[in-house]
Amino acid sequence: MASRVRDTLIGLMDGMTNSHQTTFLTNKVGGDPDWPPLIAPQSPRCGVCGAPSAHVVQVYCPLEASPYHRTLHLFACSRSDCSGRSEAWSALRSQSLEPADTSGRPAPHQEAPPPATDWCSSADDWGTVDDGWEEVVEQKVQVQEQTALQTEVSQMDVSRGLQHLSLDESKDINIYRPFFISVVEESDLCEDEDLGHAQELLREYERREGVAVGGLQGASRTEEEKYEKTRARHGDAVFSRFMKTISVCPQQILRYHRGGKSLFVSEPPSNMGQLVPACVSCGGPRTFELQLMPALVSLLQTKEGSSETELEFGTVLVYTCTNSCWSSGSDSAVEEFCFVQADPDQKLFK
Repeated sequence: MASRVRDTLIGLMDGMTNSHQTTFLTNKVGGDPDWPPLIAPQSPRCGVCGAPSAHVVQVYCPLEASPYHRTLHLFACSRSDCSGRSEAWSALRSQSLEPADTSGRPAPHQEAPPPATDWCSSADDWGTVDDGWEEVVEQKVQVQEQTALQTEVSQMDVSRGLQHLSLDESKDINIYRPFFISVVEESDLCEDEDLGHAQELLREYERREGVAVGGLQGASRTEEEKYEKTRARHGDAVFSRFMKTISVCPQQILRYHRGGKSLFVSEPPSNMGQLVPACVSCGGPRTFELQLMPALVSLLQTKEGSSETELEFGTVLVYTCTNSCWSSGSDSAVEEFCFVQADPDQKLFK
């Protein structure tokens, strides 16, 4: 079992990918999914209407002390009447080891991937490919050259798996404009130099909603008690807590805290623990890992600029296998669980 992240990590919109090369090590929104070596591409479909799903988010999230690279891909039906339902979303987890050295020489010592607390740290220079990735690519080519037959068989399997997706249907898959995701620790946003702006945003929300939600981190106990006893104009205390939490950084598009506490935008079902199913691969329990935030909605635009395909959601919570189970040599991603809550006040994020 991987160690828990000590602090919540906040994902923010960064620059467009444009002509920059992206790989499965890249954290990004939109575009085509980048699959790890030897992992067969997958094209999920909406569990509500059956339409092909669009790629929404790609997160590279290796676990501490694990030898595997680890990437999560989130897909969703781009129809607004579907995207607010959990069945319309898919989360696929793929893992891969460093490609093996087939030269006969002893394998060099491999350091474990960075812990989850370093999420996105390898993507500081978005416009270049680091030396480590060049080695991965070079080793991958060597493996492919010496296992041509296996590659051919794998490609045949992929082709059979995609036979249900006709050329006409592929044209209906929306591709969102891709941009990189940068990351900061939530605790860093509460430094004095940033707190003033956050407080101003919070006060603006209070004036608009007619509710006092108290101060941010470092607020007095009196302020906290005032918040706990105050109910929002719409009577939704859960939503008020949600707004208070994100007021430090309203533009956040993603929150990552594997094993941490999820942030609900509205009252969750009383049987939430029972709604999260066991891992489809190993049968073990799942744990919360990340969630998409309302600010992402307005940033999702198709390359054609169509406004008819806008996703609608309050938050999308992703729960993954606690043990992050994986069969060595597997070429198929593992499906994880998404729970979607509608936004009770979507206009606040437009």
